[in-house]
Amino acid sequence: MKFFKVRTGRKKRKPLSFRQIAPNMVTSGNLFCGMFSLMLAFHGRFIPAAWLVFFAAIFDGLDGKVARSLGGGSQFGLEFDSLADLVSFGVAPAMLVYVGSLDGFGGVLGGVIACFFALCVALRLARFNVVHVPGPFQGLPSPAGGLFVASFFLARVPLFSVFMASVLVFTGLLMVSSVPYANLKKLTRESADRRKCVLLLGAVTLCFTFLKGAAPLALFVLYIVSGLLRFDWGEWLLLPPERTEVHV
Repeated sequence: MKFFKVRTGRKKRKPLSFRQIAPNMVTSGNLFCGMFSLMLAFHGRFIPAAWLVFFAAIFDGLDGKVARSLGGGSQFGLEFDSLADLVSFGVAPAMLVYVGSLDGFGGVLGGVIACFFALCVALRLARFNVVHVPGPFQGLPSPAGGLFVASFFLARVPLFSVFMASVLVFTGLLMVSSVPYANLKKLTRESADRRKCVLLLGAVTLCFTFLKGAAPLALFVLYIVSGLLRFDWGEWLLLPPERTEVHV
């Protein structure tokens, strides 16, 4: 009779390196801002709650750069980023509008519309993770959709229930649509047209100088309209192909 040794010891796992943890730490900041925004909205602190959605967008933009610079990107990080985005740009803006404008609107209709917006964000993020199409984004990016909705509170415009319900439905449909929106990720120092970048930066600065709190709303309206008109900001900011070639 042969006896077989049964291994009872567990295989030791290698500790995660800093380059693997760092991007997820930045993504955690995104999720933290989204959750804190929800809490403030629940207590009627709408302006700080809206600003936290914008702070979440900063963390969302940084985590990818940190992952690429450290070479620590992973499938886990991609999924974690999507979950954080769902909270910060889907659930938080939807709750912000529901508490600030749609509570009691049409019975349960206000709640249904808020849920519809969050659902569209979830669908948009799931499609982005599965379908990778080069070039412009297919549909309004979820961070842009969440920031657009939050910017109404920063602009201090009258938040009429019918109007805000229409904004949520319209923005949600844009996110799950195939309308192309500019993708600025391929812009680099070598490929960007500096004159156009300076011109755009100057226009944004003037917008904040004169419009102040309404500036984010005006800029996101411009971005949304540009997609509907098929105007690609990413392509416009690029140098002509012949000027980006390296001559030997």
